[in-house]
Amino acid sequence: MECIPATIDDFEGKRDQVVEDPEHNVYTRFMKSHRCYDLVPTSSKLVVFDTSLQVKKAFFALVSNGVRAAPLWDSKKQCFVGMLTITDFINILHRYYKSPLVQIYELEEHKIETWREVYLQDSFKPLVSISPNASLYDAVSSLLKNKIHRLPVIDPLTGNTLYILTHKRILKFLKLFISEMPRPSFLSQTLEELNIGTFQNIAVVRTDTPLYTALGIFVEQRVSALPVLDDKGRVVDIYSKFDVINLAAEKTYNNLDITVTKALQHRSQYFEGVLTCNRHDTLEAIINRLVEAEVHRLVVVDEQEVVRGIVSLSDILQALVLTDREELSKASYPPVTLLPQIFYASTCTT
Repeated sequence: MECIPATIDDFEGKRDQVVEDPEHNVYTRFMKSHRCYDLVPTSSKLVVFDTSLQVKKAFFALVSNGVRAAPLWDSKKQCFVGMLTITDFINILHRYYKSPLVQIYELEEHKIETWREVYLQDSFKPLVSISPNASLYDAVSSLLKNKIHRLPVIDPLTGNTLYILTHKRILKFLKLFISEMPRPSFLSQTLEELNIGTFQNIAVVRTDTPLYTALGIFVEQRVSALPVLDDKGRVVDIYSKFDVINLAAEKTYNNLDITVTKALQHRSQYFEGVLTCNRHDTLEAIINRLVEAEVHRLVVVDEQEVVRGIVSLSDILQALVLTDREELSKASYPPVTLLPQIFYASTCTT
């Protein structure tokens, strides 16, 4: 199996109109003029797992090192073959969990390579990586086109992984220089005006939703976070994929019948609450809030704190960077409805 580097391909934008601003593509040009190597810190922690490592030990290692994902090295092929992420942990729990009385044998005994062979045999995808000399525009395009959240930067000469690029790291880098660039007028436009974010079919859970049900939503709908609503539909918390790793940290993954609220009690004491915005906030305000809070998303709410949508880092990067006229002219999207259909998770585990 070959490690396939990312390339620039046409990527359809979400915005439904061309911004008539001579500086509308200033961020695109910025990304094309900087390399991935520019984001690689002089010193950083990189955890790599051999595919012969037991799955349980690998997830414990993620927790102890404070990282969310790790490249996978296949000693037989002498190549990086993929990434182990919290999504894998969620898939294992959801696939093999039966009841609090039955230990999840597959998590306890499987090696990473066994998990990949058993679970990914029909949906296996080659590792998507990028060269340190590729542009940041390449990196953003690859992250969005492949619908991934982590992009390994691999040296083509040595085969070594240098760093893991993320949406958060790229947007933070852009924010460092944003004051030095011409200011496009669309920064003063609102989410509603720009049609940025997801406002339909928002997946949510209730405070009493069983944890196993929440994991099923992560698996089936491929979302990264679930707003937690009270009886009046107001957002009171958020359960993200990253919160699931606490099950490994606390060794409580053998009981997934507890409620989401109970599971969130294991969260770090430094949690500052759900970060929200409304559809009338400007794009500039949204960018500042995301970067300063170092979060992956904001929940869009109305005046009654009822959930109306989600705006993520990928939404922002897509709007800022992939805005070439040619790409926008190819896109055709239905109008956004700001009264969303919301998928409520049932409180039944069957």
